[in-house]
Amino acid sequence: MKTWFTPAFVMLLIILIGGELVVRIFYKADMQGRFEYGYNPTAGFVENADGTVNLIRAGGRRFWPQIFSKTRPPGTFRVMVIGDSVPRGASLATAYPAQIGGKLRASGVKAESFNLAIGGNGAARSEIILHKALDYQPSLVILHVDNGDEFEDEREFRRAEAFKGWHPRTWLMKSFFIRRLYEVTTEQIFWKLVPAEVRVLASVNDTGDKVLAGANPATRREWDARVQKYTAESVALARQRGVPILLLTESRLHADGHDGFYLDDRGLDELMRPMLGGGVYFLSMKKILQKTNFAPLFTDGTHLRPAGHEIVADAVVEKLRQTGLVSGGH
Repeated sequence: MKTWFTPAFVMLLIILIGGELVVRIFYKADMQGRFEYGYNPTAGFVENADGTVNLIRAGGRRFWPQIFSKTRPPGTFRVMVIGDSVPRGASLATAYPAQIGGKLRASGVKAESFNLAIGGNGAARSEIILHKALDYQPSLVILHVDNGDEFEDEREFRRAEAFKGWHPRTWLMKSFFIRRLYEVTTEQIFWKLVPAEVRVLASVNDTGDKVLAGANPATRREWDARVQKYTAESVALARQRGVPILLLTESRLHADGHDGFYLDDRGLDELMRPMLGGGVYFLSMKKILQKTNFAPLFTDGTHLRPAGHEIVADAVVEKLRQTGLVSGGH
């Protein structure tokens, strides 16, 4: 009778068990909430015994590494920015969240700003981050609003729910080591070699699937409804905690077919208007940038160069002065 316990099988078993132990012991912080895909309420927030908080890349949240005190320093205007890859920026220093803090300090305001934006986060996962961010006494939350990341929010929610389940087909995926190995090989290697029609049939979503979904008007309406729902919940939460919130709507760059370009807010400006007032403020990236030679400010149709981030930061600082949220400066 053939035995399973061949030398090769035993070696494989040792590798798998060893890999699992290494991941769970030495990468425990990094794996916190990893397979909740951004739906874990505290992943990426590490509260230290000395009263500081570290933002780290963990739990499916690729925060820029930052550190701040859990309690806001007296007399300090603390800004926290939540959103997707646009406010996250190509670097921590050049993205508009950091520039806001720098400009406020340069004008004589005792201020600090932190970038809590995560690439691919839609309105639902931004709301989860907001819940935790409000524990750290922000003077202002800037919620960068977009309706282009709902595909990712829905996909990652399904993945998180599947990981929680106990169907026999998910048993192997309860292993952190196997799950991560599977994701790396599937998403970064294998699926890039497979035709798009096969990926669609296998229900594996990628950028191409997102484009196809976004071209469907009914899907776009569903995404807008999600953005409106979760943003309204975020606004209500900030109001409940007595924290002013600034809604900053994203805009995309498009060619107009005549050697020119235009900016499109994709209906976000109007979507936000019913939420304004009572400590809720508003800025439109479209209105900010259309006063400039905006095309060179973009690296692609979505993301900004440092000069574009600086223009947005200037507009935010001016808004804070106009509303009286900060005073002084020049």
